[in-house]
Amino acid sequence: MRNPCVDAGLIPPLVQLLNCKDQEVLLQTGRALGNICYDSHEGRNAVDHAGGAHIVVDHIRSLCSKTDPASEKLLTVFCGMLMNYSNENDTLQSQLINMGVIPTLVKLLGIHCQNAALTEMCLVAFGNLAELESSKEQFAYTNIAEELVKLFKKQIEHDKKEMIFEVLAPLAENDVIKLQLVEAGLVECLLEIVQKTVDSDKEDDIAELKTASDLMVLLLLGDESMQKLFEGGKGSVFQRVLSWIPSNSHQLQLAGALAIANFARNDGNCIHMVDNGIVQKLMDLLDRHVEDGNVTVQHAALSALRNLAIPVVNKAKMLSAGVAEAVLKFLRSEMPPVQFKLLGTLRMLIDAQAEAAEQLGKNVKLVERLVEWCEAKDHAGVMGESNRLLSALIRHSKSKDVIRTIVQSGGIKHLVTMATSEHVIMQNEALVALALIAALELVTAEKDLENAQLVQILHRLLSDDRSAPEIKYNSMVLICALIGSEPLQKEVQSMAFLEVISKLRGHENKTVAQQASLTEQRLAVES
Repeated sequence: MRNPCVDAGLIPPLVQLLNCKDQEVLLQTGRALGNICYDSHEGRNAVDHAGGAHIVVDHIRSLCSKTDPASEKLLTVFCGMLMNYSNENDTLQSQLINMGVIPTLVKLLGIHCQNAALTEMCLVAFGNLAELESSKEQFAYTNIAEELVKLFKKQIEHDKKEMIFEVLAPLAENDVIKLQLVEAGLVECLLEIVQKTVDSDKEDDIAELKTASDLMVLLLLGDESMQKLFEGGKGSVFQRVLSWIPSNSHQLQLAGALAIANFARNDGNCIHMVDNGIVQKLMDLLDRHVEDGNVTVQHAALSALRNLAIPVVNKAKMLSAGVAEAVLKFLRSEMPPVQFKLLGTLRMLIDAQAEAAEQLGKNVKLVERLVEWCEAKDHAGVMGESNRLLSALIRHSKSKDVIRTIVQSGGIKHLVTMATSEHVIMQNEALVALALIAALELVTAEKDLENAQLVQILHRLLSDDRSAPEIKYNSMVLICALIGSEPLQKEVQSMAFLEVISKLRGHENKTVAQQASLTEQRLAVES
């Protein structure tokens, strides 16, 4: 019947009835329009063109503070009509937000929280609106966090809690609201749910445990909310989250590891956690998931270890604790997310740690796996991290043995390709590693460098005006090292490098200009 109603032109007169003073007429009109809007694009558009939403929002505003049964009945119908009107329609949701409906609905929830039907309509309306980014800014200026937490604490039924969770999850993506939810006491509610459901095998309890622990992790993504809950590492919330890691529940293990990864977003927190034994807990967790383990738990634990390894003072401590060995157990993993985090963790650990870089760089199984992953074109993240770790092993170890291992494993061509990356940082890392190879083991790598067409690539980098100054500088340093090889020197001479480099003597960057003069002199001598 809905489309015929639109086609028959019934919507404008129905919308006009919304201006009537008779409550029964308003009630029936609201229901009729709500039904017309339900699952009907044409119906919604017709109500929109007739200005129905504006009138309904005005009615909700004027009735908002009235608590008599007739007013509450009307409010319930009008909220239901708006819910159907805006459901899964971003344009109409934005329209309602611009009308200022959010503060009105939040106020409504606070006043009528004892009315189950009206509360439910408000929650569904919030769920519709909360997905839009513009709504979150408006919600942040209301006391929505306080009202939702207050309402949540009263709920016993799983379905009602689930309905509130569906509003909390999108709202908690906003950092301001995250902090408001923490201050309103949501975390304590979530911890209580975890405690009550962790040992249950009921389907509803398992779902509630997952939702509560996931939301907890989401709250920790905000810098202020995370720091408030960390409380210098002595906070009760932080301590409770730590107890999740050795749990037998995969969901809690996952949430615990993700929470640690989120707490480990500044150096102070990382240093405190490493000094207080968190690394061993994470390694024990990984040990439980080596053989046929849970991939999401592996990924989360590796993420936490990677973040903890960022501060300089933590690297040696974590290496001494055996983190590199623990991580290498996952070298056989065929799961790209695990591979990606494994590579990132190792790269962080060996930064400026020469001994560890040399030890790992001489590990043939590791290097061969890196070379294999450097060709993982379907997984750009894994491919990029493999290249970066290959380069880091050379740059931080400065070891001939490491270079020989990488040459023998076929890694040179990947470092040369990395020098053409669209990311300057990766280009630079590749050029520095290649310069070390040329300086320390040129004879060993000579053939591979020639086959990978390194000289042609360097000519291209130096000729390209878009190349960053540091790329030009390191390319010239590398050329000076390459001319120690007869076949590579011939290539350099055959490509008229002197002409390109002489132009760089006038480069605006003084370091580049100076290196150009030195390189030009060196090439002139060799020719």
